[in-house]
Amino acid sequence: MRSFVVVLSWLTVILSCTPSPPKHGVNVHFKTITPASRDELQQFFLWSGKRSPLISAHRGGPISGFPENCLATFENTIKYTYALIECDVRISKDGNLVMMHDKTLDRTTTGKGPVSDMLFADLKQLRLKDNDGKITAYTIPTLDEVLVWAKGKTILMLDIKEGVTQVMIMEALRRHGAFSYVVPITYNASEAASFIKLDSTLILSCSIEKEEDYHRLIAYGVKPRNIVAFCGISEPNKSLYQLLHAQNIFCQLGTMGNLDKKAEARGDTVYYELLNNGADVLSTDRHVEAWSVIQRFRSEKVISDPYITFP
Repeated sequence: MRSFVVVLSWLTVILSCTPSPPKHGVNVHFKTITPASRDELQQFFLWSGKRSPLISAHRGGPISGFPENCLATFENTIKYTYALIECDVRISKDGNLVMMHDKTLDRTTTGKGPVSDMLFADLKQLRLKDNDGKITAYTIPTLDEVLVWAKGKTILMLDIKEGVTQVMIMEALRRHGAFSYVVPITYNASEAASFIKLDSTLILSCSIEKEEDYHRLIAYGVKPRNIVAFCGISEPNKSLYQLLHAQNIFCQLGTMGNLDKKAEARGDTVYYELLNNGADVLSTDRHVEAWSVIQRFRSEKVISDPYITFP
């Protein structure tokens, strides 16, 4: 099996979620994560004590001027961090898959009402707002657009919202040959098992906040090789990390919300402590700050990751 590395590459910026034409000849130094096959994705998420921690940019890493679930935001994030991109998919009234976290349009767009009540053509006329409520030039991207964009750039952690079926997601992944860089998010053993029945080689984000959650997944037929563990939004007992690491399972901790606020109030060493206690991936709203801590962590721990080439 060919191993892959995370490399720094010069790529032309194409802001696919803006209605204005792209500026040609503008180059940006992207930090890319590029598994080329399902096997390579599985190897990437095979835990060992020598692996560098990673960032998962919650909703793509929105900051001022860059809305959540927007291609321009995703590109901005990977200019500064080696990051997985967590993003959300919903369905329009006429069956198109679009990127949106909230059930309604009010907070993040110039529209109002439920996403599922709007025709796709009408959704594409809306503009996205950043977290400060500022209207931007960006429009709502489709899942198809995101899958095209992500290939050769990063891994998507795909949060599947109400009305979107697993079959719809599988069809989209097949259409784009995206199985090497998409990890669907599941919230219970039943959801995970249903995905595995569709394709036993999938890598899934599975909610494991206590040991019983892991054992339930195994009882439902999900294998350790299928699992990236999401260990909740508060720090679990170290024994859970130990159980999962013994099965070579990557452990993701959701710092968005309380833990990010704790780091903001008490200092970013909070992230260092979380990593030192066993977290492998920090799912965060503060990707730049958390990544800075990861760089210090790997330097002090003398980590040499076989999949990541750091500058």
